[in-house]
Amino acid sequence: MVLFIAVVVLAYFAWRRIRLLRAGGVHVALRSRLDESGRGWHLGVGHYRGDEFAWFRVLSLKIGPDRMIHRDGFEIDTRREPTAPEAYAMPVGAQVLRCRTVDGEVELAMGPDALTGFLSWLESAPPGRSIPWAS
Repeated sequence: MVLFIAVVVLAYFAWRRIRLLRAGGVHVALRSRLDESGRGWHLGVGHYRGDEFAWFRVLSLKIGPDRMIHRDGFEIDTRREPTAPEAYAMPVGAQVLRCRTVDGEVELAMGPDALTGFLSWLESAPPGRSIPWAS
C-alpha cells in the first residue's frame, strides 16, 4: 500500500511538471533564504502571467503557484555564476540573479534561454512604468 501511494505521488509530480512546461513554463531554481553556503535552492517551473511571474516548486502538492513575483517593484541587484555547491540544484548553464522584490530579497537561477525571456519580460512593461534592472 505504501509503495502504491509513493508511485501515485511521484506520478503526480511528473504530470504536474510536464503540464506546466507544456503551458509555456521555464525551468527556474529559487532561493528565498540567502546564505553563503549554497543551500536552500528549490527547483521549479516559472510561468508568465501578465505582470506576474508565477513559480511552482517541482516537489509540491500545492495546486497553485508557490511564489508570485510582480514586475512592479522588482529589481535585479547582481548577476553571477553559481558556486560549485549550488550547481547541482540549478538548470544547466544557469546564471544566478539576486533580486529585490516588494516581499524581500530572492535569488533566481535560470538557463540562458530562460534568462533572455525573463529579461525581455521585465523590459516589456507598459509605457509610463519604470522598471529598474541590471544587465
